[in-house]
Amino acid sequence: MKLIVAVIKPFKLEEVREALTNLGVQGLMVSEVKGYGRQSGHTEIYRGAEYVVNFVPKVKLEIVVPDAVAAHVVETVAMTAKTGKIGDGKIFVLDVEQAMRVRTGETGDEAL
Repeated sequence: MKLIVAVIKPFKLEEVREALTNLGVQGLMVSEVKGYGRQSGHTEIYRGAEYVVNFVPKVKLEIVVPDAVAAHVVETVAMTAKTGKIGDGKIFVLDVEQAMRVRTGETGDEAL
């Protein structure tokens, strides 16, 4: 199993969720996060005063899928979340040693 962690722009969340649902992904976790990458934040003007936004709001998706579909899920997230502008995000893929569905006790791929 693979854990796919994707950090994307917030306005792309619903589009990515729909694409993953169409792909057959049955669940994902979403967290609102803040961070920065190469862009190192940006400057905004509010009520005539200029201020620096060091941490940019993003959405973090965590998806656990069987090994066989991981590459396709990564490709789908990347294509759907892409705007072509700086700050589109990052995707990380990690190995998952074990998973268990608490309600039924199912383990491994059956728990997903």
